Amino acid sequence: GIRLAPKERLEIPVLFMPAEMKIYKAVVVIHVMRENGENWPYKVTARPNTDLERNVTVAENGETHGIVWIYPINGTPEAPQQKSVVIRCQARQRLEQKVELLLIGVIMPGASALPEAENSAVVDTDESSNTPEVTDGSSATLEFLYELQYQSDEIRSQLESLVGLQLVEKEWDTKSRIVTLIFNVVFAPSKPMRNEATIVIQCTAGGLWKFPLMFIATEPEVDDVINIEAVGLNKESIVGFKLTSQTR
Repeated sequence: GIRLAPKERLEIPVLFMPAEMKIYKAVVVIHVMRENGENWPYKVTARPNTDLERNVTVAENGETHGIVWIYPINGTPEAPQQKSVVIRCQARQRLEQKVELLLIGVIMPGASALPEAENSAVVDTDESSNTPEVTDGSSATLEFLYELQYQSDEIRSQLESLVGLQLVEKEWDTKSRIVTLIFNVVFAPSKPMRNEATIVIQCTAGGLWKFPLMFIATEPEVDDVINIEAVGLNKESIVGFKLTSQTR
């Protein structure tokens, strides 16, 4: 019953308020007809299963009665932002640290209907060859996709070659519906810095979690102490030493 003038704009608000961390799907259907109820004189030819016929409603005489637009909506719930996990390492050193991340509200296997693709018992990562299979003895397992995202290309260029991330263990509590993911984080900074990245985790059953990581590289140790011994007043004393660059 919404009336539109020629070339008038109509905004359709869509509200998404998920109750659980699972995939939600809906469809917005817009059906447009003439205000006077008359048909458009255009007649749809008898060609079944064409895109045109699926997007129009046809009257008994074959004329076009209405035009239909269909917009699918996929809703992915996102958990509230978590506190930052600080990874601190001295420059020119290498740090390996275990980081535990708690995913709250995960739909457990068997609790609801999950897509068939989720029964492969695989945790999908970029390093698929070293991907562990973690199960609890049940016939269905949860799959999690994760990646490390950066706030800008500049931060990516500074951190990407210095940081390694690998999922090493997964366990869940069916009563509390909390999944614990344990990551092994490697940080090997070459110079002092302070940058932030975000671990984005998505469950194939639905749900998105984001965990900020703060990478802090402190001042490196002093390489050496250079002692210059004076040979006399108003005379130059020279000491030579070599500097080596680790990059081109």
